[in-house]
Amino acid sequence: MLRKVNTLSILLLSILMLSFTKTEKTKDTDEGFRKIQLNNSRVQNAFDESIDSINNWLLAKNISIINYEILIRAFKKEEQLEVWVKNKEVDTFSLLKTYKICLTSGFLGPKRKQGDKQIPEGVYYINEFNPNSNYHLSMGLNYPNKADSILGFWGNWGGDIYIHGGCESIGCLPITTRKIKGLYVLAMQARYFGQTRIPVQIFPCKLTKGNYKTITQAYNNPQLSKFWGSLRSLYDYFERTHTIPIMKIDIDGKYYFFANK
Repeated sequence: MLRKVNTLSILLLSILMLSFTKTEKTKDTDEGFRKIQLNNSRVQNAFDESIDSINNWLLAKNISIINYEILIRAFKKEEQLEVWVKNKEVDTFSLLKTYKICLTSGFLGPKRKQGDKQIPEGVYYINEFNPNSNYHLSMGLNYPNKADSILGFWGNWGGDIYIHGGCESIGCLPITTRKIKGLYVLAMQARYFGQTRIPVQIFPCKLTKGNYKTITQAYNNPQLSKFWGSLRSLYDYFERTHTIPIMKIDIDGKYYFFANK
């Protein structure tokens, strides 16, 4: 159960935040980004509704509310979206929240072309904060990435893949309008504090040894098995260390992951 933040704690945190000099704030934060976001009434309302809860979540994990980074992991089969968080000065993440993906489309396997209704699989980052989404608020992913561009249908990869509100999907990850408010503000704050690339890892399922065996046997596709095998190395590494490995993508579009130290 999360610890409640009492009035004294909030006051002390406010004093700590005010103790930062103007120079430090300019250097370490993106004032322009947050100003543009909060000028939108949807974002301002989401901020007002959720910031206290977000601070409670972070403090319960001993995470600074003014100096953190996040990682998002999605599992298609389980219909789960995990949010992990860490203090900037450390490498190890802690699980903060797990959201239900309220609707998925397509089948297990990566997105390879426009109109296949597939949710991508692989390693991405948030490249857009959209406060005017048709689904209330949305965060765009950098699909197609390098691997998708190599392995997909050239020039016909599709796009516009988002984590968003509502409960509709043709390749996106919807978590309902109520829940997107908190996640959007959490990510917006991480971006404001300097995390310019928030990583998003999308898996067909939780790639345990048993699950990997089950899906590779069920689909009986050597190309898919090879692709999922490379993602399994990422899954295993993070499960062991709760850190993000170094990633490389070769000329054939295959992922390789290496220890970050």
